[in-house]
Amino acid sequence: MTIEVAYANPEQQVINKFEVPEGSTVEQAIKLSGILRQFPEIEATAIKAGIFGQLCKLDQIVSQADRIEIYRPLIHDPKEARRQRAAK
Repeated sequence: MTIEVAYANPEQQVINKFEVPEGSTVEQAIKLSGILRQFPEIEATAIKAGIFGQLCKLDQIVSQADRIEIYRPLIHDPKEARRQRAAK
């Protein structure tokens, strides 16, 4: 089945489209995608991922045409940034 794995950093966005065997998990799909080799800054042990914007576990089984998104940690807490802007 065909799926996509997406990742973006401030410089670029990549979406790898490829085939995985049925019954593959999110974690297996990420490894098969080659994205970890393209972006060595991604910590394989601390990946936060989602499917179409919904956070999911790495052991979730993927379905045909799923788009797995790898999330980066937030640099700034959005709530705190709003508070600081409001205080000014």
